[in-house]
Amino acid sequence: MFIFKAFRAIDEPELCREYAAGHVRVLKDYGITNITSNNEEWSSMECVYCVVVINRQGKMVGGIRMQKADGIHQLPVERAIGYRDPNIHTIVASYLPEGVGELCALWNAKDVAGIGLSLLLSRAGIAICSQVGISTMVGICADYTLSMFRRVGFVVDETLGDSGQFVYPNENYIARVLGILNAKNLGTANEEDRLRMLSLRENPDQDFDEITAKSTLHIEYHLKMKLR
Repeated sequence: MFIFKAFRAIDEPELCREYAAGHVRVLKDYGITNITSNNEEWSSMECVYCVVVINRQGKMVGGIRMQKADGIHQLPVERAIGYRDPNIHTIVASYLPEGVGELCALWNAKDVAGIGLSLLLSRAGIAICSQVGISTMVGICADYTLSMFRRVGFVVDETLGDSGQFVYPNENYIARVLGILNAKNLGTANEEDRLRMLSLRENPDQDFDEITAKSTLHIEYHLKMKLR
């Protein structure tokens, strides 16, 4: 059993510290130290929201962040590739009036790796975007997670970089810049994933047995955020 909890970053400073520490541990395990979103600045930004995974023992074992573009703070993908291709700023600005955000900083602990939490976190992150007025989502992912992000509706934006590709965060990785053109109807998502995301959007607090490639996971979703 796992608990998925959503919150606005500024409302839960202790959970943010735990999130940041867990993310850093995972990045170090993979020899990555230069992710642009790997800092704690986000925890004091009103435009950042999180979904975290808590295990049966009360330990945080994963998380994902969503940052809404506010016209002040650059999205992580802008900081990551903007100096190589400034068109990313134009794309984000064009969607700003209708609400645009980014999923970023996805991680799960080694002891739960491979059981399907990353996909479930991505679904949950997309599901909560409706609570904060986000209609379009962007992101950046490594090649090895591309198929998962495509499942939930992301498509590669081939107008950026080398047909959507960038060497990031270091020479060992190829990253892809992604976009969901419509985060409301999720029309580009796999049908099974789309239906689960719409269910979580309509009923953000629910218990559900999620069937993954490796197992069946009982999830207590607490995704309804207390927004001021």
